[in-house]
Amino acid sequence: MTTLGDVVDLLHGWYPPHTADSWDAVGLVLGDPAQPVRKVLFAVDPSPAVAREAAEWKADLLVVHHPLFLKPVHGVAATTPKGRTLATLAGAGCALLTAHTNADQARGGVSEALAQAVGLEALRPIVAMPEEKRDKIVVFVPGDAAAPVRAAMAEAGAGAIGDYDHCSFSSSGQGRFRPLEGADPTIGTVGDIAVVEEDRVEVIAPRARRSQVLRAMLAAHPYEEPAYDVIELADAGLAEEGTGRIGELTEPETLRAFATRVAAALPETAQGVRVGGDPDREVRRVAVCGGAGDFLLPQLQGAEVDVYLTSDLRHHPAAEFLEHSGPALIDVAHWAAESTWLPVVQRRLAEAMGDTVVSRVSTVPTDPWTFRI
Repeated sequence: MTTLGDVVDLLHGWYPPHTADSWDAVGLVLGDPAQPVRKVLFAVDPSPAVAREAAEWKADLLVVHHPLFLKPVHGVAATTPKGRTLATLAGAGCALLTAHTNADQARGGVSEALAQAVGLEALRPIVAMPEEKRDKIVVFVPGDAAAPVRAAMAEAGAGAIGDYDHCSFSSSGQGRFRPLEGADPTIGTVGDIAVVEEDRVEVIAPRARRSQVLRAMLAAHPYEEPAYDVIELADAGLAEEGTGRIGELTEPETLRAFATRVAAALPETAQGVRVGGDPDREVRRVAVCGGAGDFLLPQLQGAEVDVYLTSDLRHHPAAEFLEHSGPALIDVAHWAAESTWLPVVQRRLAEAMGDTVVSRVSTVPTDPWTFRI
């Protein structure tokens, strides 16, 4: 039997809640982790209509992108749309889970799905997610004592790189020192300069584990006063997760042709596809951000991209951006852009769970704009 906890753990593994923005509200909103899950529905918005669809289909779990409760509430009575959504789901025994900004930034997430939907390849984040803060710890130790020192640091959390642990580098050299009065040297004599064949041992460690690694190293080191360095490493900016995506078209095309490609890839909406720029401009490198993306305009002003595809662009920021003769702009409906993620995560769940769970994408359009005159 597949439980709600099993599905939640799987989704949280793909879209870790701790990577969500601090203001966000993500994770399990409603449901008992021990309850069985057989049917899962995916949608962008937890609207009353989507909740009714989930109840009528007898879904056990509704997974949405946008939070139901982004701001604190003092009640969830069914006298409000949000209260009716929760009441409908609870009455049908359907759990609710939100994956919002944690799904925006992840591999296999919202911006990546949008980029792939419009045919982009060689994807990388516009702004890479900050890496875990790390140190390089360097210690000098007699060659015959290097192995236990390396082992002690590894057990304390150093030397883990990706799918490997106990990673270290050693080089040999000569250490020199003179023990002074009051010293109790392991090697050498008080007052005399000693020359010792030593190994320089280097390991990478999470900065959060610095004190534990250093204590373990000092406890295992044979010297009374070991020499060591702690070097704080810079973020290389190479993370595959992060905000937005930049990718390449396989062949260049005009801005008009690319906008037509975008319109064909997304669900039809009243807004349609709005374009700012020369329709005959050549497009090869494209930046995208699922959802409201005008916060990235300063980042992209001088970037080597031909067009920026996103949603909810405002008049003044867009106009000022285009005045600088940088990338063109394409503005699409927020719901349409983010809906490209739904079949991606639905397919991913189906592959992971096999026939133990049935899943589908909501058929209810939740774009707030219904017609245009």
